[in-house]
Amino acid sequence: MSLPKPLALSLRAGRRVALVTLAVAAFGAPALAQKAPLQEITYLLPAPGNLPAFGPWMLAQAKGYYEQEGLKVNFVTGRGGVDVAKQVGAGNAVIGGALGDTPIIARAQGIPVKAVAVMGAGSLMQLVTHKDERIESPRELKGKTVTVLAYTDTTYYALLGMLSKGGLTKNDVNIQAAGPTGVWQLFAEKKASGMASTPDWTVNAMDAGAKVDILPADVFFKSMAQAILVSDETIQKNPQLVQKLVRATVKGMKDIMADPKAASVAYVQAVPVHKGKEASIQQMFEMYNKYVYAKQKQPGSMDEPRLADLQKFYVSNGVVPSAVPLKDLYTNQFVANLK
Repeated sequence: MSLPKPLALSLRAGRRVALVTLAVAAFGAPALAQKAPLQEITYLLPAPGNLPAFGPWMLAQAKGYYEQEGLKVNFVTGRGGVDVAKQVGAGNAVIGGALGDTPIIARAQGIPVKAVAVMGAGSLMQLVTHKDERIESPRELKGKTVTVLAYTDTTYYALLGMLSKGGLTKNDVNIQAAGPTGVWQLFAEKKASGMASTPDWTVNAMDAGAKVDILPADVFFKSMAQAILVSDETIQKNPQLVQKLVRATVKGMKDIMADPKAASVAYVQAVPVHKGKEASIQQMFEMYNKYVYAKQKQPGSMDEPRLADLQKFYVSNGVVPSAVPLKDLYTNQFVANLK
C-alpha cells in the first residue's frame, strides 16, 4: 500500500535530518572529547621552575605534552629533593622532582616514594671550582668554603659522597646552603672555592666571569640525575596517571637531546625571564646532554647497580641506618616502552 505523498515526503525528510544529526554527532565526538576538563596535578619541584635544570618539564608544558595527556600541571617549588619526597609521600603533591638517589634517604625516614623515571645516565651534580685555585680532587677542599643549594637537597649528599672519596667529612669543609641564586653568585664572587653545581649554575657563574674547572660527580661518586618521584599509593591506585606524567616529561628531555639550539629557543619563549639569554641556555642544554642525559640505554630508566652502590655508601657513612630492597626504591615499569 502506498503512503499519501505528503506523509512519504515527511518521512524521507525526517530520515535525512536523522542522518545529518548522526553525522554531526560522529564528527563532533572528538571535538567534545578534546574539550573535556583537564585533570589538575600539583608537580612539586625541588627548586624554582624557571631554572634551566627543569628544561624538560617546562618544554613538556609549553609544547602541550601534558595537555595531550589530559593534564593541567601546576608547578610548585619545594625546599630541596628530600623535602619534595616528604611532601609527595604525605600526599601533599601527586608527583615531585629530586635526584635518583633521593628515595634511599626518603625510605630511611619512612617516606613511601619511588623513582619512576631518571632523567639521564649521568650525575646532575658537578663539583665546580675556580681554575686559578687548581683544585683537582675533592680532598683539596679541606678548610675551604663550598656552596650548596640546601642541606635538604640531594646534591648536598652527593657533595658529601665526593668529599668522602677524598677522605673528608662535612666537618672538614665550610659548606654553605646558599639557595638557588646564592649557590653560584657567592662562587662567582670568589666567596667560595667551590660549589655543588648543576650545568645551569655552572654556566651562570661562567657568564658572570668565573673561570672554572668542572669535576663531574661521576668521576668520584656516582650520584644520579634528576628523577620523577611518586608515592607507592599513587603507583598502585593510579598507574595510568603516572604513565602520562612520565611519558610527557621524558618527551621534553628528548627534545633537548635531539636539538639543544631549537629547544633553547622554545624554552626561552616559555620562560621569558631568560629572554635574550638563548645562547647561554643552549650552552646549558649542551652541558646537560654531555654530562647528564647522554648514554642512557632506555630513556628514563633506573640503573640498578648504580643505585645499589649509592645505597651502600649512604649506609656505610651513616646517612641512612640500613639498606632496603632496591625494588622499594624505584620501578622501571613506566619507562619500559618509551621510545
